[in-house]
Amino acid sequence: MVAPPLLELRDLKVYFKVMKGTVKAVDGVSFKLERGSTMGLVGESGCGKTTTAYSVMRLLPPNGMIVGGEIMFDGQVTANADLATEMTEVVKSPAWEVEAEGAIQRWEAQIQRLSGPGVQAVESQSFLQQQQGFLERIKGALAQRTGPGDVSVREHLRRMTVREMNSFGSVRSRQKREREIEQKLATIRWKRVSMIFQSAMNAFNPVYRIGDQIAEAILTHEDITKDEARQRVLQLFDLVGIDRSRADGYPHEFSGGMRQRSMIAMALALNPQLLIADEPTTALDVIMQDRILAEIRDLQRELGVAMVIITHDVSVVAEVAEKIGVMYAGKMFEHGNIVDIFDRPANPYTIGLMNAFPSIKGARKKLQSIPGSPPNLVSPPSGCRFHPRCKFAQEVCKRVEPAMVEVAPNHWSHCHFARELYEGSLKEN
Repeated sequence: MVAPPLLELRDLKVYFKVMKGTVKAVDGVSFKLERGSTMGLVGESGCGKTTTAYSVMRLLPPNGMIVGGEIMFDGQVTANADLATEMTEVVKSPAWEVEAEGAIQRWEAQIQRLSGPGVQAVESQSFLQQQQGFLERIKGALAQRTGPGDVSVREHLRRMTVREMNSFGSVRSRQKREREIEQKLATIRWKRVSMIFQSAMNAFNPVYRIGDQIAEAILTHEDITKDEARQRVLQLFDLVGIDRSRADGYPHEFSGGMRQRSMIAMALALNPQLLIADEPTTALDVIMQDRILAEIRDLQRELGVAMVIITHDVSVVAEVAEKIGVMYAGKMFEHGNIVDIFDRPANPYTIGLMNAFPSIKGARKKLQSIPGSPPNLVSPPSGCRFHPRCKFAQEVCKRVEPAMVEVAPNHWSHCHFARELYEGSLKEN
């Protein structure tokens, strides 16, 4: 029997409410990560990599919402939208009927799975019962359609959703739900899933010693004495190359690289099953960068730790990861085995990233930048979101959003011409 993946994202959608509208920061991202393996997420700034990581940790800011899909960790759903939040977006879509049917199928499967015997769910049973009731009302409304595109049913669904949001979705109800979830996540976050934050200076409390902050994380989750926790902190300082005497220093007394290494030490303190590393080698010199990456790889081999590494540096991903996911404008544009994708990329954006990065092997060639800038995710382009910058774009790219195509076993690309690019038969415009 094949073991389930350690981490799985299924059609995850994370939106932010801002003054100008709704930012679709993550819009339908799916991937799997097996135990002990590493996946690199690459892409330009603002493409949704860090938001994906924060969603896994459930550390989104107040204006951020998971409006669709789900996150599963070790067979347990740890993050998902409530059905009412998901339906608010569904009824806005031109393809609302198709999306509503898809939402029904996902929620029926999820409720059945989480209500089964022996299943540990982050969500409470009262939440699942409420979702089941609303789901039945949605199915009843859709059954009353007189034909495809029945506008009256769409309006009825919109009103039903508003009422649902005003009752179960009230501020008090949401706060209660979040408190219940936080209590259950306390046994997962940092103990089983930890994160190396990109902004190390902001990750530490400036008025507490760094060693004490790392020890606090250990004492919160482990039944050990303060002396044992202190000894563990000193061992972690050895691991990341900081002198033990600096354990009593404050964040402002550390250089940027030392703070980054201290953040890595905190993330590794409890030997987590999954480590999310957001630009873990920022502010480190080349020698220390190689040392930290080597230590992380050693930890993976010893303890079977899985890792998601977020970076702009393709060479870092090539060094530590078995899988790669290329994100652009909130969507996963290509993902699969790193060797396959480096050897035969099947997406114009991936090809653009490869051409913009120098290689130490082969003939010297002039680097080529990707023209233009990433789109505004409040109002992203129609069709393929990369088409305004794509040298392979054709008329269909402007009108129709491409599907995710499997060009080879476990090699997926979000492009109308993925197979042609994979085979090398598509010419530039």
